[in-house]
Amino acid sequence: MEKFALTLQSQPAIDAYLAEHHLMPYEKGILSEIVSAISGGDAEKIKWFAGFGDCFRAITMNLNEHRHALEFGFTDIAFNEYGWFAAPKFLEREDIKLEQSEVRIGCGPNGLWAYALSCNYGTAGSSGPLCVFCKKFNSRDEALETALNDMKAQMTKYLGNPDTCNYKQDVLQKTLKAIAALEVSRVQLSLF
Repeated sequence: MEKFALTLQSQPAIDAYLAEHHLMPYEKGILSEIVSAISGGDAEKIKWFAGFGDCFRAITMNLNEHRHALEFGFTDIAFNEYGWFAAPKFLEREDIKLEQSEVRIGCGPNGLWAYALSCNYGTAGSSGPLCVFCKKFNSRDEALETALNDMKAQMTKYLGNPDTCNYKQDVLQKTLKAIAALEVSRVQLSLF
């Protein structure tokens, strides 16, 4: 198989890729930017795009992640050993245990905060990474409050669930109590 190289002559390859794939709106937008650079004969811009990967999928996904990283103030462009965008490390990261579940919060260089949850319901659960695709918040308190409300809603949703193997009621109750205790301690700290 011939190695892919994005060049000013890549228009037919882009047309074929667009025809053969069902793309996300951000992918179509980035490919449109590449087409504009090709139409304008902008070799420097094409070289910049090409620096994000060795195929259209890698270029669009890596550039999309880089642009989300910029929203948090992360400006470095780096890739892991597999050619994917290296996830930036959030500053002031905190992992807050709530029984068997966890809230992760962190801040970007520009002061915007994000959160991610790891919910354990007993045997069932859900988890997501703290990353540049998380919702942005202006402060630590705003991110943490929203995270706790989200965790509370997740736990409450399964209270009384008849599937007590996956949704252990004692785990749900203990997590809700841990959230309540954390909320009380946050209020007490704000009084001083």
